[in-house]
Formats: sequence, structure tokens, C-alpha cells
Amino acid sequence: MAFSIETCAAQHMGDRQEQQDRVGLLRNPKRPGMLMAVLADGMGGHSGGAMAAEQVVLKAQQNFESWGPADEAPRELLRSIIDEAHVVVKLTRFTSEQDPHTTACLLLFQPGRVDWAHCGDSRIYHFRGARLLSRSSDHSYVNEMLKQGYLTPEQAEQHPQKNVLLGCLGSPREPIIDFAEAAPPQADDIFLLCSDGLWAYFSDAELGEVLAAHPPRRAAEILIAHARERAEGGGDNCSLVIVKLVEKKAEMKPGQAGRQAPAR
Repeated sequence: MAFSIETCAAQHMGDRQEQQDRVGLLRNPKRPGMLMAVLADGMGGHSGGAMAAEQVVLKAQQNFESWGPADEAPRELLRSIIDEAHVVVKLTRFTSEQDPHTTACLLLFQPGRVDWAHCGDSRIYHFRGARLLSRSSDHSYVNEMLKQGYLTPEQAEQHPQKNVLLGCLGSPREPIIDFAEAAPPQADDIFLLCSDGLWAYFSDAELGEVLAAHPPRRAAEILIAHARERAEGGGDNCSLVIVKLVEKKAEMKPGQAGRQAPAR
């Protein structure tokens, strides 16, 4: 089944003084039909988080443009982007007074498969229509407590340390990286990359309903508007990338319209 790709990347500064999230939709100039979506949520003082998040997008662009699928597996590409960005972010600590850190979400689309990786608490969702197929697991202290049964979902939502990360780029320890894939992807698959400034205000079901019912640009507008309303003046930077696979309609050849089948 042939399908086309509809995309949208969107951001809102929320109620912060600075936009420290970064997003990107990257094309490979040498390999038509390939796409990479990137999202990073930076942390670490004035402009420090923005600088860290920017490194993720820059490294994604550099490595993706030079990538050869015959020589390097998709997961190796995704890992190299996160690992190399992590090193660069750590080095900036020695040349500035900042303590920069960032999350990272990467989605690689190529004909016949989609691969993704993440580190931190920015999320990657995979829906088929409005149905959730998978969601990345946050590398956070509270999520680890939740998985081990020490907290209920309600307690986790209200926990004062819910933003404490166990894994991110720029920390002294090596990044935690989780991978997933869809092979082959199908028409009606929808992928959402988003920072916690967005997902914190929605259930999985709400996200799926909006994404399935609207084209990416309109869905992004609705989700950001609802996040801003629900934040009630205390919203974080809000960023998202949507990649939606849509079945191609059959194209009619010239002169085909109105042609009737021969009588028998």
C-alpha cells in the first residue's frame, strides 16, 4: 500500500523567559524518501539548555546527511547522534559557567521501516489511527518508582520530584537510550514526539483522538492551545513533531475519467 507523509513541527514558549526546546524535520539530500524528526528539551540555566538542545539537532543533521544504510544500521545511527551530542554538551561545561543538559527524541523514517530512540522524559508515541501502539518510557526518578510499584499513577502525577531525570545528555553518567521500531509501517500510523510541556496535560487517549481526527498542522494547533489553557499561566516550553502516514489516493490517467466498461 502506497502512502504519503504529512508532517508538522510546532513550538510555544509557554510561560518561560526563554525557549530552550528545539525541534527539527530533516531530509537526507542524497537519499530521497528518508526523513528524520528530532526533538530536544534543554535544561541548565540561561541559554545553557537551548545550547544543549541545539547540539542534538545539529548532530542529527550532520550524521543523517552522511549516513549510509548499507554500512550502518538504523540503531547505530540513532545511538551515534545521542552519544556524540552528549559528549559535546559535556564539553561546553568547561567553556562556560553553565550546566547544560537535554533530552533527545529521534525518529528515522525510510521506505519499509521506522526506527526511533529517546533519552530523558521527552516522549515518542506511536498511534495507529487513535489507538496507541507504543509510548516511550520516561527516564525519570518518579517513573522508576511507578514501575516498581512504590507509587500509584495519581501519586506520581503529584510527586514533587517528578521532573528529576535518571538519564539525559550532559550528565556525568552515560545516556540511557531506549530503541523501538515499526517494520513495516502502515497507512494511518501516526508518530508524535513531544516535550513534557505538552504531554503533561493530556491522557494517551486524548492525544490519539486529536491526532487521528485532524491533519498534523491543525492537530498541533489544538494540542498547544489545550496545553496552554490547562497550564493556567504556569506552562513550560511546549514542543512537538507529528509524522502521519496517509494512504495515497489512486490517480486517474488522462482520458480515464468517464470511461465506461464495454457492454457484454
